[in-house]
Amino acid sequence: MHIRKSSPEDLIFLEKLEKESFPAFQRNNRRSLALSLSSPFQEVWIAEKGKSRRRPVGAMVLHLHKKSLRIYSIATLPEFQSKGVGRFLLTHALNLATSRKQEKLILEADASNEKLLEWYQQWGFQAVKTVKDYYAEGYDCMKLEYLLPASLYQNRMKNIIVVNQPRTWHFTDVNAKIISVKEYINNSEYHTDNSLRVFNLCSSYQYQSYGYYVSLLASARGQRVIPNVTTIRDFSSTGVIRSITTEINELLQVALRNVKEKEFSMNVYFGHTNVRGMKRLAPKLYQLFETPLFKVHFIRNGEWMIKKIQPLNLNRISDDELMVVNEFAREYFDKKRFNKSRLTAYKYDLAILVNPHEATPPSCNTALKLFKQAANRKGIYTEFITKNDFDKINEFDALFVRETTSVNNHTYELSRLAYAEGLVVIDDPWSILRCSNKIYQNELFRNNKILTPQTTVFTKNLFHPKDLDGESYPAVIKQPDSAFSLGITKVNNEVEALEVLNTLFRKSDMVICQEFTYSEFDWRIGIIDNTPLFACKYYMTRDHWQIYNWQGEAEEQSGDSETLPVSEVPAHVLETALKAAALIGDGLYGVDLKEIDGKVYVMEVNDNPNIDFGIEDEILKEKLYDMVIDSFLNRIEIAKNLKRYVTSK
Repeated sequence: MHIRKSSPEDLIFLEKLEKESFPAFQRNNRRSLALSLSSPFQEVWIAEKGKSRRRPVGAMVLHLHKKSLRIYSIATLPEFQSKGVGRFLLTHALNLATSRKQEKLILEADASNEKLLEWYQQWGFQAVKTVKDYYAEGYDCMKLEYLLPASLYQNRMKNIIVVNQPRTWHFTDVNAKIISVKEYINNSEYHTDNSLRVFNLCSSYQYQSYGYYVSLLASARGQRVIPNVTTIRDFSSTGVIRSITTEINELLQVALRNVKEKEFSMNVYFGHTNVRGMKRLAPKLYQLFETPLFKVHFIRNGEWMIKKIQPLNLNRISDDELMVVNEFAREYFDKKRFNKSRLTAYKYDLAILVNPHEATPPSCNTALKLFKQAANRKGIYTEFITKNDFDKINEFDALFVRETTSVNNHTYELSRLAYAEGLVVIDDPWSILRCSNKIYQNELFRNNKILTPQTTVFTKNLFHPKDLDGESYPAVIKQPDSAFSLGITKVNNEVEALEVLNTLFRKSDMVICQEFTYSEFDWRIGIIDNTPLFACKYYMTRDHWQIYNWQGEAEEQSGDSETLPVSEVPAHVLETALKAAALIGDGLYGVDLKEIDGKVYVMEVNDNPNIDFGIEDEILKEKLYDMVIDSFLNRIEIAKNLKRYVTSK
């Protein structure tokens, strides 16, 4: 027996399964099944039998809730019933609920099917209540639930506080371990333990500082981190801050109604403040901008609004205030539950962000027109916008970024602002953050056992030239946010390596050094919604070791390419690409891989991959553009809660 997540191609099997396994009053129609396959709030699992040739024999549809997992349906082909398929699927559901720390499994079953009810009760399910006419008139259901052991859901998380100098933390009665940046980055104890809750109290969160990397690495290691990198970036954008805080505007006006001055500020420590009258406002701000210590500056211009939010470090807090910090920290770390911040989702239409002056954009003009035509065919109005259209973003349903992204420019800010405004966004801000940094990806892939070239991460203040003794040459040294072969240097010896490292350490506190792996071409697998979109071979440029050679003649700055049907991609290449992309998210990605001596190495996962006319679309033609627009359409409908035609069982 095998089990896997479904793909769109399973729709035919699911229709067959419905017809053969359920009476007419319980069956799902094709549209409902298709929604289950595409919805981010549902999962469909396929049970298969066989070794070399697997055959689907059963399926299970799950609805995902915050505290429970709902088994919407579970079915086996008639010829495989009473052979352990249902037991196999139900065991998988229990394992999923356990691993996700959910409190219970819930389901509905035909109240007249005594054999089925007895089967569930043997597993430990308890009857909750009978619902009359649940499926149709005269067809009742029995609601059942399976309570998972409370011991599985005790607070297992371990708190650690990361600071530049542990001696600056004087609070000994706080339920958290205090460690230095150096220890967090280098001690293997903290590399794979995803039960850690990391509180980053470094002295600076500036881009590519130690504070920035603590949050970035914690995210790559699967650890809960406060603040996360997205929040860190939010602080630099007034537009994003004001958009995010729109939902608490009424509370803000009430809290500040008695303040006479035109400007006002307050400090928030672990979700609390000692400023009178602000006890309700402080935790709301903390839920939106989860950061241990920050200062909020308000300004009144007709009504109160936030002027800026400024992270604080311990060195900037007075001795008197430090006692308040200690009190709030102790109270905070004694809590057992931590709420994640949420943003409201809504709005209309599709905006495509472009830069008319970009020399090498991710999509050529012809491809952009094809995206627009595909959207029009689907009934979606499309408008091309530029960085000057920030103030128009809330007029749209969705944003499609077709300008080269960077975490440090307007593409990230507009993506984050669009998400805060409730738009569906590709590339979403988290994908931009995760794809923009090689150190994050190296940590992420290593922890998930994905092959990458042998990699060493050098840290500026800890680096010594002797650290290069173990390196083999040639090697490749990379700026963490390098892209399109820029910021990447091949070195042939230790002298060259030291020179390049010294240069890059002026830009970043951490730098990557990788073994040099040459191949005639890189695989590029395009993926959207965790489904393959296109497959290309990108060949190295003539007499050069990279796909791009920006020092060459204009006509020779990029190598040749070859597009293949996805079905012709070696299975191990495709599987590796899908696994790597899934670790980043479910957006639009281009996964670069090398196949050397039968092994597949992931070089990087890119957000904002190239989709150009005559190259990436050579096989699928218009269908490629339709698939991308279909993804937007599906996400928009989910966000607007339009898909209410799901048939309940």
